[in-house]
Amino acid sequence: MLVNFPLFLISFALYNMIVFLTPGVAWSDVLATVPMQSGATWTITLGDGLIALSLLFLFFEVLKATRTSTRSMFDHILSTLVFIGALVEFLIVPQAATSVFAILLVMSLIDVMAGWSVSMRAARRDLTVESMPDNLV
Repeated sequence: MLVNFPLFLISFALYNMIVFLTPGVAWSDVLATVPMQSGATWTITLGDGLIALSLLFLFFEVLKATRTSTRSMFDHILSTLVFIGALVEFLIVPQAATSVFAILLVMSLIDVMAGWSVSMRAARRDLTVESMPDNLV
């Protein structure tokens, strides 16, 4: 059952925990700085870290979408519900009206579209048509 858990729910839960439980934290706060060989400093913000983590989740969600079983349909339905809930939150909750949340929402939409597209393609491929006997042709 844990395999069918929509990973983007973790991303949206982390977003909401940071926004609502830590009111002084901004998405532009520095998470880490990495000195580069060129002498420049690469600054990773909290929003960048959440987006990078969500991209990793998107990779695993696309891998899960390639499975063809009855469980995969349940997984696609859960992913669709997560997207719809996040879309409603984006439209209604003022704290969700940020570019970080919008990017998470787009990644969730890609997850939903990829999941249903791969499933339909696999279902079409699995559809077998029996050939007609030679004496009827």
